[in-house]
Amino acid sequence: MITASGCRTMARYNAWQNESLYGAAGTLDDAARRAQRGAFFGSIHATLSHLVWADRMWLSRFGRGEAPGGGIAGSVALFADWPSLRAARQAMDAEILDWADALSEADLEGDLSWFSGATGREMVRPRALCVLHLFNHQTHHRGQVHAMLTAAGAVPGPTDLAFAPPGVTGAECEGG
Repeated sequence: MITASGCRTMARYNAWQNESLYGAAGTLDDAARRAQRGAFFGSIHATLSHLVWADRMWLSRFGRGEAPGGGIAGSVALFADWPSLRAARQAMDAEILDWADALSEADLEGDLSWFSGATGREMVRPRALCVLHLFNHQTHHRGQVHAMLTAAGAVPGPTDLAFAPPGVTGAECEGG
């Protein structure tokens, strides 16, 4: 399903992609980042805020840090301004990298139990599936942000993992 090495690759991919999206979003003014664009969380700012919240939530479930408050509904308004959101993303990416670097195969075994505010009940799922979900959730919402940025005239970088720089994938050579 996912390995510790795969988690390290995905953590580097996550940081690479966030740097690209935040760089592109930084070329827009605050009104453009907060404009309602029809995505699930509405705006670029709200979607990026939700992603920081969700990453904090999942890492807390994996035993790393405190769970954020506010629930999914409050996740879109965690950060009042762009600089604080960007700083929180950079800190979160560093935390995810640190967590992934420390993972062993044994850390991905067994089940994870938690109370889900989204479903209103206790959940039990394979730990490896939950870790995979962390990275899949990031990719899902970053895709929405990428589309919103493009529609707003910003130019985010490439997103294909297969063509990521060697420092992201650990690949020894370039190709395609």
